[in-house]
Amino acid sequence: MQFASRESLVTARERFASLTSDASTEALRTLSDELFAVAGVIARERTLRRYLADPASSEQKRRRLADTLFGGKIADSTLDTVQGLVASRWSRGADLVDAVETLAREAALAIAEQDGVIEDVEDELFRFARTLSAEPRLRDLLADEGQPVDGRLGLIDGLVDGKVQPVTQQLLHQVVRLPRGRGLDALVERLADLAAQRRGRSVARVTAAAPLTAEQERRLAEDLSRIYGRSMDVQVELDADLLGGLVIRVGDEVIDGSVASRLAAARRQLAGQSQT
Repeated sequence: MQFASRESLVTARERFASLTSDASTEALRTLSDELFAVAGVIARERTLRRYLADPASSEQKRRRLADTLFGGKIADSTLDTVQGLVASRWSRGADLVDAVETLAREAALAIAEQDGVIEDVEDELFRFARTLSAEPRLRDLLADEGQPVDGRLGLIDGLVDGKVQPVTQQLLHQVVRLPRGRGLDALVERLADLAAQRRGRSVARVTAAAPLTAEQERRLAEDLSRIYGRSMDVQVELDADLLGGLVIRVGDEVIDGSVASRLAAARRQLAGQSQT
């Protein structure tokens, strides 16, 4: 997102947090479902998206268009949220869709928070993202918008039904319904990050050659929390090709302490020496 869109999204999330702070689970579920539905409509209708995000159009006109489209079809709180979004400035129409999706996800994650299962949801989303990364055929099938959406949702349900929290399943459904040409594994990983953020934590993605013990994970999380100055969750995936050591990714920063990388560095050094 460009600056104008990022600023609008920050404001929208702050306003949304205030709106939903004391909302019931049922109200949050309605809000989430309806915002996801609105995102789907705006994403599919390019002309509509352009008008709703057009900075040359007055705020009043954009609000009126949103009311014409969605008034009487969604709850008042959902309509207020949508009107607040279209009244903001967006660099691109796609950024408006992103914003509606983000608030829908926030509402769903607020349900998990109220139910005391937000940590479970974070872990389930992370592990499903790893599954998608490891299974490109599955990822391609789920993202293929040329196939009926009901079939793709059925595939998701066959994998996770009864094995994950309802909020996790709802979020996975929405990713499959509206991939918008984005990588599903990256989208699901982003959802796991949003769940961590609701817990006031950041996420360190750790790749190891062998499983870590619970004590090792705890100590690593403490060390990373001290280094980065904020609470950290550690999510571990295995890759035997590393041979040993760890690769740690926090945001865009990568700390590669694997044996494989050290061997590669040693080979490069030897190759350089042999040429001198």
